Amino acid sequence: MKIPFNKPYMTGKELWFISQAHANGHLAGDGDFTSKCNAWIENRVGCEKALLTHSCTAALEMTAILADIQPGDEVIMPSYTFVSTANAFLLRGAIPVFVDIRADTLNIDENKIEDAITSKTKAIVPVHYAGVGCEMDVIMEIAQRHNLLVIEDAAQGIMSNYKGRPLGSIGHMATLSFHETKNIISGEGGALLVNAPELVERAEIVREKGTNRRQFFRGQVDKYSWVDIGSSFLPGEIISAFLWAQMEEAEEITKRRLNIWNTYFQWFEACENLQQIRRPIVPANCSHNAHMFYLLLPDIKARTEFITNLKQRDIHAVFHYVPLDSSPMGRRFGRKNGDMSNTDNIANRLVRLPLWVGIEEHQAYVVQQILASLN
Repeated sequence: MKIPFNKPYMTGKELWFISQAHANGHLAGDGDFTSKCNAWIENRVGCEKALLTHSCTAALEMTAILADIQPGDEVIMPSYTFVSTANAFLLRGAIPVFVDIRADTLNIDENKIEDAITSKTKAIVPVHYAGVGCEMDVIMEIAQRHNLLVIEDAAQGIMSNYKGRPLGSIGHMATLSFHETKNIISGEGGALLVNAPELVERAEIVREKGTNRRQFFRGQVDKYSWVDIGSSFLPGEIISAFLWAQMEEAEEITKRRLNIWNTYFQWFEACENLQQIRRPIVPANCSHNAHMFYLLLPDIKARTEFITNLKQRDIHAVFHYVPLDSSPMGRRFGRKNGDMSNTDNIANRLVRLPLWVGIEEHQAYVVQQILASLN
C-alpha cells in the first residue's frame, strides 16, 4: 500500500461540466464557467473583483504590473515562500527584500517589516503559510503609514480567515492558487483578487493582453483596442469548468481536510510532549483550511532519517521550501534584511505529511508508521 504525498480529488462532476463547456461552443477564456467561478470568489471572499488566471504565478505577475513596479523598486516578502512570489516582481526589475518569519506560524514576522522599508520600497507581500493568516492588521497599518501597497499571496489560503475576514480580502490585491496540490483545484489555475476599486479597470485590461476587450463586451466602448501593457492571463473554459465542480463542493472538501488535519494533530500530541516533534501552531484569531499538516523535527539529520524511514514504509512525505535568500537567484538579485535564523531553522526541520481527501481510510496506518519512525 503506497501512500502518495498528494492525490488530486475529483467531486464527480468535473467531466460533465467540461462536456457542457464544449457543448456551449466556448472553450476559450471567459465563458460561463469562468464567470461562475469569479462570482463565487467574489461572494466567498468579499473582494471587489475576482479574475481567474491560468496560474497563481500569472496572478502575481499581474499584481506587479498593477502596482506599477519599476526597475530598482523594492518589494518586501518572506524568504520562506515559493519562487513565484519573488519572480513576479523580479520580472519587472524590482529587488526582492527578504525578512525573517515567525517561529510559531512560519509567516512573515510583522515586527521586522518596518526595518526593511526604504525610500525605494513599493509593496509588502505577506504569504499566508499553510492557510494560516499573517498578522494583517499590523501589516496594513505599516503599509498605510508608509504609503505602500499590500499584496496578499494567499495561494494556500482559500476558505481561511483572519479575525473573521477571508484571506485575500484584506490587502489591496491578493492571489489564489488552484494547482493540483491545493485544496480546491483545477490542475493549474489561479485568481487575481482586487480590493482597491481604482485598480479594477486596469486589472481587466492587463489580463486581456492590454486591451479594453471587456469594456467592449459590456457595451462601454464601440470597439476595443490596445491601451496598456498586458498578456494572456486567462484560463480556458475546460479549466474553469473543472474548477466550478470543486467550488460547488468547497465546504465539504474543507470539512474533510480539517478532519484529517485534526486527526494528525491529536495523534501527535504525545510526541510533542516528549519533544520529539513540534506540531503546527494556529493563532486563536485565525481559522485555517487544513491546506497542509507539517511536523518540525529536531534538526535536518532527524528529518532526513524520518523521510527515508517513511519512504521505506511506502509513505511519501516531503520537506518544503529552500529559502529564497540562500538560492542562487536570491543571492544575485535580492537582499535580506536582518538575520534569517527562524527561516533557516524551520527550512531544515519541516516535513509535510500526506494530506488529501480520500486518505481517511489509510490515515491510521500512516499515523502508526510515523509513530514507529519517531520511536
